[in-house]
Amino acid sequence: MRSRLLDATIDCLVEYGYSGTTTTRVADRAGVTRGAQVHHFPTKADLVTAAVRDIAHRRARLADERMDELATSTDPIGDTLDLLWEIHQGPIFAASTELLLAARTDAELRALVSSVEPEISDVLVTFGQRLFGPKADTAQFRHYAYTAMDTIRGLLIGSWAYPDDSQLDARWQRAKACLRLIAPAGLATVH
Repeated sequence: MRSRLLDATIDCLVEYGYSGTTTTRVADRAGVTRGAQVHHFPTKADLVTAAVRDIAHRRARLADERMDELATSTDPIGDTLDLLWEIHQGPIFAASTELLLAARTDAELRALVSSVEPEISDVLVTFGQRLFGPKADTAQFRHYAYTAMDTIRGLLIGSWAYPDDSQLDARWQRAKACLRLIAPAGLATVH
């Protein structure tokens, strides 16, 4: 039931935006009673916070599923950047972006989202440490990882203005080439 509610929350965020996502709408979409929804998530803020955490865990699982493939890659930087790009596609990214944008003008949501964002960043750093070993346990790597994430998020948000996906792919390839140039020394191989 909890999973159905979280999936329904993400769907509603994508379809209706944050302001149009109501607990009643989520319960209807999940096919549960309002009472069942309240039992698991008493308020919209509780529901949305759980959805943000769920989004972070989904991204981590997607990355984890590809760990073996990346560990044997002949291009670990390029393949890792492509993986980050892939896991930011689709409704999960749209829902998380909706929450970030809504947090700009909603103090309660901003507090919730800002409490979860460090968890999301930690997942990225932990993934890098597992893949690149001690080479990723530096401030330089963390800054690089955050820059890669900011670049990906910015490109995807900007893409909503362009109906042609071929432009987006060309922009990603250009950004990836720049990110490759600024990668910390020693990341060309995995441990």
